[in-house]
Amino acid sequence: MKTVVRYLINASALLFCFQTSTAQQFVHPGLLQGREDLARIKNGVAMRIEPIFTGYNQLKDNRQSQFDYKMQGPMEMVGRNPTVGQGVYDADANAAYQNAIMWTITADQRYAEKAKQIVDAWASKLKSITGRDAVLMAGLGPFKMVNAAEILRYTNSNWAPVKIKQAEKHFKEVIYPVIKDFALFANGNWDSAALKTMMAIAVFCNDRPMFERAIVYYQYGEGNGSLPNYIINEEGQCQESGRDQSHTQLGIAHLADCAEIAWQQGLNLYGILNDRLLRGFEYTAKYNLGENVPYLPAMDRTGKYLHAQIATEGRGKLRAVYEEVFNHYVHRANKTATFTQKAAEKVRPEPQGTPGADHIGFGTLLYSRSLQTIDPYAKVKPCTPSGLTAMPENRSIQLTWVPVRGAIFYQVKRAVNRKGKFKIISSRVINAQFKDKNVASGRKYVYTVSAVNNKGKSRDAYPAAVTAGLPAGWSVTDLDPKSKKGQARSLDSGFTVEGTGMGFTGNEEQATYIHHKLVPYQTLAVHYQPQLTSQFTGFGISFRQSAKEKGIGVNLLIYPEVLQQLEAPKWVVTCTARLHPGDSLTQAGATLNVKEPVVSFNRMTGGCWLKLVQEQNQVNSFYSADGKDWQLIGTVARNLSLTEAGIIVFSGLEAVSTTVKFDQVRLE
Repeated sequence: MKTVVRYLINASALLFCFQTSTAQQFVHPGLLQGREDLARIKNGVAMRIEPIFTGYNQLKDNRQSQFDYKMQGPMEMVGRNPTVGQGVYDADANAAYQNAIMWTITADQRYAEKAKQIVDAWASKLKSITGRDAVLMAGLGPFKMVNAAEILRYTNSNWAPVKIKQAEKHFKEVIYPVIKDFALFANGNWDSAALKTMMAIAVFCNDRPMFERAIVYYQYGEGNGSLPNYIINEEGQCQESGRDQSHTQLGIAHLADCAEIAWQQGLNLYGILNDRLLRGFEYTAKYNLGENVPYLPAMDRTGKYLHAQIATEGRGKLRAVYEEVFNHYVHRANKTATFTQKAAEKVRPEPQGTPGADHIGFGTLLYSRSLQTIDPYAKVKPCTPSGLTAMPENRSIQLTWVPVRGAIFYQVKRAVNRKGKFKIISSRVINAQFKDKNVASGRKYVYTVSAVNNKGKSRDAYPAAVTAGLPAGWSVTDLDPKSKKGQARSLDSGFTVEGTGMGFTGNEEQATYIHHKLVPYQTLAVHYQPQLTSQFTGFGISFRQSAKEKGIGVNLLIYPEVLQQLEAPKWVVTCTARLHPGDSLTQAGATLNVKEPVVSFNRMTGGCWLKLVQEQNQVNSFYSADGKDWQLIGTVARNLSLTEAGIIVFSGLEAVSTTVKFDQVRLE
C-alpha cells in the first residue's frame, strides 16, 4: 500500500496583467523597480523634484556608482564564516546594481557596460558559496546582482542573449541551491534573506514553481523568517527585537523587499495579516526613535533563542530601510505610518544600504512618490491569483491566496478528485480566503480561484489539491496524553507532521505518532525532506503493538545529542525497542553518527531515508542518505506481535512544537 495524498500545491501562473500580444509569465522589469518606477525616478531627477533629486545625489556620488569602478572580483569561491571574498563579492554586487540604476537615469551606456561586466564576470566564474553562514552569504549580495540583471535585461542595454542565459544558469545552479531550503535553524533575518533572493531569481528566470514556493513560504513558512513568525504579534514585536536592533531592522527590510517584488507582479503581500509588515516597522521605528513599546518574551521557532527583554544594543541607529515601506503605505495605500515616516525623514536622504550588501538603500531616490489615489491595476483585467493553498481543518478545507491588485471579488471552483470537472462553489468571495465546509473526510478535492473586476476575469489559478483529513487508515495519537496535541497533514506522497514532546528517554515517551495498521512482512520507509524547525527535534519511524503509551515496539530515530555548544549538536541514528509494556527502552545495534551531506555544520540540512522491515520473527532497521545505499542500524529478533506502523516526531522542548516533512512515505 502506498500513501498518495496531497496537502498543498504551490500554485498559479503569473501573467503580465496589462494586455500584450503574447501572455507573459511575469511582469518585467519586475523586482524592486518596475517600468513605471524607473520612469518616475528618471523624470524626478530630470525635473529636480525633491526629495528624489537629493536622493539621486546620494547615489551618484557613491564610489560604487561610477562607470569607472574597478571590479574587485570575480572569484571561483566565496564564503562566510570563514570569510572568503565576502567583501569582494558584496562590493561588486553593490556596484552592479548601482550602475544599473545610473544607466536607467542617465542613459549613459557606460553605466550599463559596467553593470554587465560585473554580472557577466561573476556568472562565468563563481562556482560555490561556502561556510557556516553560506545561506546568509547567498541571500544578501546576490539579491543585488539579480536586481541588476533584471534591469539590464529589460531596459535595452544591449545585453547579449548568451550572457543572459549564462546569468540565469548561474543564479539557478550556484546561488539557488544554497538558499532553496531557507534557514530554519537560524534567526529570521537569514530565512527572509533567502526568501527575497529566491523570489528575485524566480522572476528573473521566469520560474513559476520557485516563485510560488517563495510566496507560500512568506505567509506560512515554518522558520523564523516567514511574516507571522518574524513579526510575531499584532503589536509588531519581532523575533529578533530582543536580540539587537540592527538585525531586527535587517529582517523586516528583507520582508519589505519581498512585498515590493510581489507588488510589481500584481500581488499585495503588503496587506496580508492586517498589514502585519507595517506593524513590525512601526514597532521597530518607534522603539529606535526613543519611545517605549510593549515587549513579551517569546521562544523562537528553533527553540534556541529566548530574550527576556527588548534589546538596547543598536537602539537609535536607524538603517536605510524605511523609505520603501513609508512610501507604500502612505502614498500607495493612503494609510498612516507615523513612526515609519519619522524614521524615514530622519534618515533622509537614504544612503547606501550598508554594511556590506545588507540592504539596497537609496530609498529616497528609489521610492519617493506622490499620493496614488487609483491603483493602475484597477484599470485592467486582474492578474491570476497566486499562492493558492488548501489546508484541511476539522470537517472543512480552508483556502487562501495572495490578494490580487485591482480585484473586486473572486470566484472559487472545486472538483472532486483530479479527473472531476470544476464547478463554481462561490462566485463572489470578497476577501482572499474561503472555507469549504461541504467536504467528506478522506475525500480528495481540487480547487482553483480567479479574480474579477470591471475589466474582466483573470485566468484560473494553478489548482490546489487536498484530502479532507488524513488518508483512509491513518490516525494521529499523542503518546503522552499530557503533551500539547500534535497534528499531521497530507502531502502528495507523505505528510507534514507538527510534533510535540520531549522524546524517548528511559521509559518515557512524549511524541506525536501518526500510524497505520501493520500486517506481517511489511516495510515502512520514509524520506525526511529538509528542513526541520526546532533544532532539538527528533523524528523517525516505529512498529508498535498499539498506540498506547509505553507500549511494546521498535523505533528507529534521528535526534540531536546536545553538546556544550547549543548551535553544534551531534545528530545520531539509533534503534531502540521496548519488549514488555512499561519497560525501559533498550538499544538494538550501534549508534550511527549522521554525516554530510545530511548534516552540514551540525545542522540537519539534507534529506535522508529511514526504513523498518518486519520479516518472520524479527525487525531490521536501516538508514540511507540517498535511498540507494542502506546501512543496517539494528535488529530486534523477537516475535512482538506488532500491528501498527507509524511516524514519530517530537520537538525536544516543552513549549515549542516542531514541523517535519516526509515527502515520501511507503508502507508496502
